[in-house]
Amino acid sequence: MKIAFVGKGGSGKTTLSSLFIRHLAATGAPVIAIDADINQHLGPALGLDEAEAAALPALGERLPLIKEYLRGTNPRIASAAEMIKTTPPGEGSRLLRVREDNPVYEACARAVELDGDIVRLMVTGPFTDADLGVACYHSKTGAVELCLNHLVDGQGEYVVVDMTAGSDSFASGMFTRFDITFLVAEPTRKGVSVYRQYKEYARDFGVVLKVVGNKVQGRDDLDFLRAEVGDDLLVTVGHSDWVRALEKGRPPRFALLEDVNRRALHQLRTAVDATYELRDGERYTRQMVHFHLKNAQSWGNERTGADLAAQIDPSFVLGESAVAATTV
Repeated sequence: MKIAFVGKGGSGKTTLSSLFIRHLAATGAPVIAIDADINQHLGPALGLDEAEAAALPALGERLPLIKEYLRGTNPRIASAAEMIKTTPPGEGSRLLRVREDNPVYEACARAVELDGDIVRLMVTGPFTDADLGVACYHSKTGAVELCLNHLVDGQGEYVVVDMTAGSDSFASGMFTRFDITFLVAEPTRKGVSVYRQYKEYARDFGVVLKVVGNKVQGRDDLDFLRAEVGDDLLVTVGHSDWVRALEKGRPPRFALLEDVNRRALHQLRTAVDATYELRDGERYTRQMVHFHLKNAQSWGNERTGADLAAQIDPSFVLGESAVAATTV
């Protein structure tokens, strides 16, 4: 299952995504955690110190390896250099699976221990001085989109992505790659404004969107969120001494998380698992193709755009049924 956490900057989306990752890991579920935010804080939220977080391999710096592996023997892609972030898989492409070992995970993922449980952590890498004036951050998150396009995951397997803040996720088609999107909103006008914007942009793409109210301190905050987001409000989270200790760099054992917050995380997982039956492989592939064609059309060079469009294999549908027909 693929899960995104979004919200305005400072809403607490990274903290909540890290808590959800810990919750899943504590149940023994296989988890891949991905930090796709321009501000790379998921590693520290999972207990890494600054040096460990800084040493994590950046997906954006390993794009040639990722492309070469995923391209496989796809006859529609002549070289890894021709692949872009929206390139869909086709016959001969390699797919990624949550539980396997492969060269992409070996180069880009690191095992993080959470009270004895292990998750794989991948990061886009920070925006560096070398990027200033010559690159946009989406050149880094493009590596995440490419991996998600080629990832086959099943029930009980989880990929949790901490996304960029605000509505910046809509700068690519990555917002359509998830089974469910949790929008973390504070009970303020600014907090719910991101929700309205996200809801509007995602309206025509079948995005399953649920709101997690954060920093809710009383009845008035709860009533405000209910009035503003209606039935999209899934659960609320208030003050947590456990989270405060985490933010000070001294997280207690996860088993000591407050019961009320543990129940909230359980509700998130229940909502995630309920989306499994809603999966639509044809729509997923159609949206992938839609955004790849938009990228092709946006290229100033007509030849390049035509070459990108030619990468699409109309007979390929990404889903569990595609595994047997794909070289790995």
